[in-house]
Amino acid sequence: MTSPACALTAVIVAAALAVASAADAHPTAAHKAAEAITLSGEAATAGRTVDAFHAALKAGDTAKAASLIADDALIFEAGYAERSKAEYAAEHLAADAAFEKTATETLLRRTGAAAGGVAWIATEGRVQARSGEKTTDRLTTESMVLRSTPAGWRIVHIHWSSRAAPSGVKP
Repeated sequence: MTSPACALTAVIVAAALAVASAADAHPTAAHKAAEAITLSGEAATAGRTVDAFHAALKAGDTAKAASLIADDALIFEAGYAERSKAEYAAEHLAADAAFEKTATETLLRRTGAAAGGVAWIATEGRVQARSGEKTTDRLTTESMVLRSTPAGWRIVHIHWSSRAAPSGVKP
């Protein structure tokens, strides 16, 4: 039987290889659209948990969003770290929900894999929002690691990153 640490190591190595190989490939928009989502089996089920998390944020349902995060989760964003679900809920969750309620998000590409009760889901997208006079237009990347539990897949790690979208480029 494979230990959880070995399974997590295998998933992390697979994710690193996928990211490394994707870094050299710059497919056209049509190619990206054709292969926007490449999830199957257990990874597809874990991906639905990622979607449910974002849907809960969009709906402003912070309790539902928090229920999909493991107590021992580690969240990285913009060089900051929140080291538990409780810390994220206290410091950042409400702001994420408020932002996501007003934002338009476009999924550009998603990939992932699952093995040994652990899954990784990597998503590229674009988020656009307006708040008063401030307009936000960012290309985003999101990596999530999930663990299978008796209650379903739970998010144990999130890493969010973004950069300004090139001006004049439509999603």
